[in-house]
Amino acid sequence: MSEKRKPLLGLLGKLPRGTALGNSGKTHCPLCMGLFKAPRLLPCLHTVCTTCLEQLEPFSVVDLRGGDSDTSSEGSIFQELKPPSLQPQIGILCPVCDAQVDLPMGGVKALTIDHLAMNDVMLESLHGEGQGLVCDLCSDREVEKRCQTCKANLCHFCCQAHRRQKKTTYHTMVDLKDLKGYSRIGKPILCPAHPAEELRLFCELCDRPVCRDCVVGEHREHPYDFTSNVIHKHGDSVRELLKGTQPHVEALEEALLQIKRVNTALQERVEAVAADVRTFSEGYIRAIEEHRDKLLKQLEDIRVQKENSLQLQKAQLEQLLADMRTGVEFTEHLLTSGSDLEILITKGVVVERLTKLNKVEYSVHPGVNDKICFSPQQKAGRCRGYEVYGAINTKEVDPSKCVLQGEDLHRAREKQTASFTLLCKDAAGESMGRGGDSVQVAVIPKDKKDSPVRALVRDNKDGTYYISYTPKEPGVYTVVVCIKEQHVQGSPFTVTVRKRHRPHPGVFHCCTFCSSGGQKTARCACGGTMPGGYLGCGHGHKGHPGRPHWSCCGKFAEKSECTWMGGQNAPRSLLRTVAL
Repeated sequence: MSEKRKPLLGLLGKLPRGTALGNSGKTHCPLCMGLFKAPRLLPCLHTVCTTCLEQLEPFSVVDLRGGDSDTSSEGSIFQELKPPSLQPQIGILCPVCDAQVDLPMGGVKALTIDHLAMNDVMLESLHGEGQGLVCDLCSDREVEKRCQTCKANLCHFCCQAHRRQKKTTYHTMVDLKDLKGYSRIGKPILCPAHPAEELRLFCELCDRPVCRDCVVGEHREHPYDFTSNVIHKHGDSVRELLKGTQPHVEALEEALLQIKRVNTALQERVEAVAADVRTFSEGYIRAIEEHRDKLLKQLEDIRVQKENSLQLQKAQLEQLLADMRTGVEFTEHLLTSGSDLEILITKGVVVERLTKLNKVEYSVHPGVNDKICFSPQQKAGRCRGYEVYGAINTKEVDPSKCVLQGEDLHRAREKQTASFTLLCKDAAGESMGRGGDSVQVAVIPKDKKDSPVRALVRDNKDGTYYISYTPKEPGVYTVVVCIKEQHVQGSPFTVTVRKRHRPHPGVFHCCTFCSSGGQKTARCACGGTMPGGYLGCGHGHKGHPGRPHWSCCGKFAEKSECTWMGGQNAPRSLLRTVAL
């Protein structure tokens, strides 16, 4: 079906721009754009010339229908149900709305003729001084007059012949120019089955106009009446249907108006947001360009500073080298060519000069290096109100100056996360103040070197690195921390991993008497007792430590590890106190 639609879509693409196909006028065909010629009314209520419709490429539609073609609702209820059969149906697409039009058995010419459009064409032709109208009789010459009795347009020759005939001698003839004020001058509508008869009657059973010959033939015994008598009933039904349709038109027009408003608001909003985006991006670009210029100027200042330092060091070393060569050359010449007396006379000056030259301190290494790097991810503050990134760094991390900090450097518990911090510094011992260095950490068990513990390194972006690991078993571990494959200060080092923290099974109390509710047999690990047969400690009595403590092990720190070993030899009263 899609292949059949291609010629139609191509034809629609050739229509003049700005032509509204759905409302192309009452007299012009939406396809050929000329005056209607034998216009046909499609089911979608669009009108197209017969020849234009015949040029459209038809397609086949499979129509699922019963064996009996009678589609009346009343008769089909009592008919015997028959299996459906597939019947081919020829169809075309409306060139205006693209709706499917199922053609009747007679094809395009069997579609309803739009007589209203024909009347409008005739009126428009009259307003154009009769151009385009031809005689209804000879179909050859231009029209000059119209017979009001026959409602026929006649040329000069046919008009004279019309008057000479006995039956039409007294028919009223009117010039075309006198008909310009008329609203209807259409031709009489003739019966398609009996072309000589005009449609003046209406068959109520078949619901269609008929002629006199029809009511005595095909429509015999059918109820009928004159069209002028039934137009009120049928016109009122159409008006009622129109009345129910008009609100939908208004609702759709309002919906389209709202869509237009929203589309307009959308376009305005898009333009406003686009302006905001452009303003932001232009400002951001200016900020980035300004930051770029600052970075380039900073880089140039660094270059000048380093070059000046190198040039100064170069000049000093060249001067010192020249002095050294002068002293060496003079001394060698003196020793090889001078006499004993000459050597002894100049010895004092030579020794003083050489001694002074030998005491001069100098460095054989350049005073500055070429370490300059750009860190694009480093925050560089704000420029023109925008956050900018990227900084030039001349510092280079020195692993021998980096230090490790933290309480868990040399101790840890099994299955508990231990952590420490790496503070990176440069050769001068100053903090790097930035991240991005390559830090390698390895935690290796002493007994299982082939099973290292996974270590996590988090870059704090300020020159420090948070390092954590979780040992699975107790024992001795070796921790290696390297930067650029070089050990940092204090690396490698050992960590003793102990068993998990032992909780206190007892109670943290002020004394046994209070915590046990005055039980005499309750004991405490502090060893204190009370008079009257109390085996536990009490305030101000013998053995009381004078401060809160754990009943199980006697420790004073509430957050501490219990050291009570328990066992069968422990007094039952102590165990009972511990349970409390």
